[in-house]
Amino acid sequence: MDPKRELTSVDLAALVGELDTYEGAKVDKAYLYGDDLVRLKMRDFDRGRVELLLEVGETKRAHTVAPERVPDAPGRPPQFAMMLRNRLSGADFVDVEQYEFDRILEFVFEREDGVTRIIVELFGQGNVAVTNGEYEVIDSLETVRLKSRTVVPGSRYEFPETRTNPLTVSREAFGREMEESDTDVVRTLATQLNFGGLYGEEVCSRAGVEKAMDIADADEAVYDRLYEATERLALDVRNRNFEPRLYLEDDAGDGNDGEAGDGGEGNDDSSSGRVVDVTPFPLEEHAELAADPYDSFLSALDDYFYRLELAEEEEPDPTDQRPDFEEEIAKYERIIEQQEGAIEGFELEAEAMREQAELLYAEYGLVDDILTTVQEARAQDRPWEEIEERFEAGKERGIEAAEAVVDVDGSEGIVTVDLDGDRIDLVAHDGLEQNADRLYTEAKRIAEKKEGALAAIEDTREDLEDAKRRRDQWEADDGDENEEEADAEAEDTDWLSLASVPIRENEPWYDRFRWFHTSDDYLVIGGRNADQNEELVKKYLEPGDKVLHTQAHGGPVTVLKATDPSEASSSDIELPETSIEEAAQFAVSYASVWKDGRYAGDVYAVDSDQVTKTPESGEYLEKGGFAIRGDRTYYDDTPVGVAVGIQCEPYTRVIGGPPSAVEGEAATTIELEPGRYAQADAAKRLYREFRERFADESFVRKIASPDRIQHFMPPGGSRIAEQ
Repeated sequence: MDPKRELTSVDLAALVGELDTYEGAKVDKAYLYGDDLVRLKMRDFDRGRVELLLEVGETKRAHTVAPERVPDAPGRPPQFAMMLRNRLSGADFVDVEQYEFDRILEFVFEREDGVTRIIVELFGQGNVAVTNGEYEVIDSLETVRLKSRTVVPGSRYEFPETRTNPLTVSREAFGREMEESDTDVVRTLATQLNFGGLYGEEVCSRAGVEKAMDIADADEAVYDRLYEATERLALDVRNRNFEPRLYLEDDAGDGNDGEAGDGGEGNDDSSSGRVVDVTPFPLEEHAELAADPYDSFLSALDDYFYRLELAEEEEPDPTDQRPDFEEEIAKYERIIEQQEGAIEGFELEAEAMREQAELLYAEYGLVDDILTTVQEARAQDRPWEEIEERFEAGKERGIEAAEAVVDVDGSEGIVTVDLDGDRIDLVAHDGLEQNADRLYTEAKRIAEKKEGALAAIEDTREDLEDAKRRRDQWEADDGDENEEEADAEAEDTDWLSLASVPIRENEPWYDRFRWFHTSDDYLVIGGRNADQNEELVKKYLEPGDKVLHTQAHGGPVTVLKATDPSEASSSDIELPETSIEEAAQFAVSYASVWKDGRYAGDVYAVDSDQVTKTPESGEYLEKGGFAIRGDRTYYDDTPVGVAVGIQCEPYTRVIGGPPSAVEGEAATTIELEPGRYAQADAAKRLYREFRERFADESFVRKIASPDRIQHFMPPGGSRIAEQ
């Protein structure tokens, strides 16, 4: 797993509880390193020197560090550091708070001449804002001008919009947040309840709830278990029941069971391995990782980021050593074996469910007698204990229906029957048909899991073949590639004339959709069919994203992503107009507009929160369709335009999309326009043209087959545009 580089909201909630023990310390000096690391040097009368680091760049953290670990003071202090010294020198540290459940810390300092607040934003681009006691911004590392908020000197600091705090949410509000979701349980906890990915999974594990359970399948009992797990976690934070852990992976990427050793305060050499996470208490999600215990979360954070920096400084150049292909191949073979076992299990489980449903119908009279007996008794307010006693008495008299009953669970309203040696749970208040339908539905759900597993195993087999191919290529080259050529910058390399272009393959998660990166490096993805359109809206649409669609019927759902799905989504990101215009051209080019031979069409754009799968009353949405609430921004007469190119750096692959976005990323491109050649025929023409352009024809053959080129072409006829 990749090492953690940003503190979570749960981390900050725990962190505040330890930082406030330093209240009363006096500030000596402030430093700024680069443009994202602030250091405050303080004196605590009980503990002596205190060093506080606030970093808001690629790494986002806030914690104290051992004095011997602070970086050397930079040269001439910049204006921001001078401003901090002028306002904080001799000031008392009086308070630290987390804003709501957001990744924002507010530090408060007091001096005779006034109050200074340092607000540290540990999300998105990151920021440190310095305000007076009335929240008027004195200065900030980054100027923020978004539709939703502004952070500029002279203005009042504006916090982001308040989000749900899962550590204080009521049971009723928790249930409403879950009910309003249209995805699975873990994604709902991560986004709607703002737990983030890791703690969303942790709550599921602690509650014993399947992470991938669709929210539609979750009932009140599931919600109760999840809420209880959330309350226990919140209680640990409020009562400071911390047992900090620093988690490690060994060099092979696998953890070890159990605790690795004693961490304690400032322990640099507690256990070997690569640090990957640090948490205020042990996590079930990390049960397979080696773990160092610590006395305080602050000391664990200090060690974690110190060791992370050391590991990055000492990390060897991967080009100097042979990758462990054998271990990678063995890993994929193990995964395939597990997946094959899971598929077989799904098949058996689904078949067992179907057989149970058929048994109910085969024993229709018997099962109906049992359910009718229970329902009539409950209608007369008979207690469950009495119902169970009646079945026991019936067994003694040899009544067949009573003999089939093996258990009565009044707490769950379940009656378990034995039919031909199969034990089947019946929901007592439902009829036979409803119980059978429930079993058939469950069998269908399990069969769908099998389909997902089949798709996953194909992906793993492709990964396995890729690892074998890379191993064979390495051995054929004998590791004797020209290092200067491999490390050359793309703009300094004449890829077309190279006799041998090194292959660097990458298959991103979005590769099965239509996609491109805008000139501003934002990802745009579009559906290839109704199923993918449906999937994009349901699974990948996040706050801050833009959705674009043509006015004409038959276009792809086009999503301009503000963040990657692995990142925390934010509605505060202001997407550049150039990116929106390129996304609009993408939407119109891969729609029926191109297929009809037209050269322009109208496109509209809306925010993600305007898109819903719930139709207006009396209306119906087809698969892949969606409804829009609110105003639309129109891009009239948007010209079509598609270029297909071959990228050589950082990856070797075919790319395609609006010419303005593709041309800067590819070694060579071919621009298309609507024309008379069928898609497959046009793709072959492009393939031949690319082979003629590259000296290394085998390179084109390996990464840019006609099928792969066709993957990036619009539907309908095309031709090469005249240059």
